[in-house]
Parts: sequence; C-alpha cells; structure tokens
Amino acid sequence: MKLLIRNLSRSTTEVQIHKMFEEFGKISACNLVLDEKTGKSKGFAFVEMADDEQATRAMKALHEMLVDKSRIRVKTAE
Repeated sequence: MKLLIRNLSRSTTEVQIHKMFEEFGKISACNLVLDEKTGKSKGFAFVEMADDEQATRAMKALHEMLVDKSRIRVKTAE
C-alpha cells in the first residue's frame, strides 16, 4: 500500500519518516519530495509498505501526529 504523508515540516528528513513508519512493519520505499531548484522539502512524502494491514495501522497511528511542530496527515495515495 502506498501512503501519502502531507503537512511535513520543511526540516523533517526522509530518515525521520522512515523511522516513524518502520515501527509498524517493513517499508519497500520511502520518498521525501524535494524541490528540484532548491533541494528543499516540498512538505510531503510517499511511503510504500508491502503489508496492507501494517500500512493501515501506521496510517491510523500517525495521522495528525505532531512531528517537528507540524501536525502531519497520512492517507492512502491515489
């Protein structure tokens, strides 16, 4: 299942995102979207987890969690 994480602080790193989600299971991919010109975070990321149950648990647990002073939103990517 592919998840979309939005409202990330510009200071949140891909490593931090990976660590948050790996507590719920194996991650197949983690991608923090960066601006091509500046190299800075655009404030959203994608995480892919092979196990849908683990992904659903992560989504429910992490949705609206406060990370680096920003309340993140986690939902299924379409």
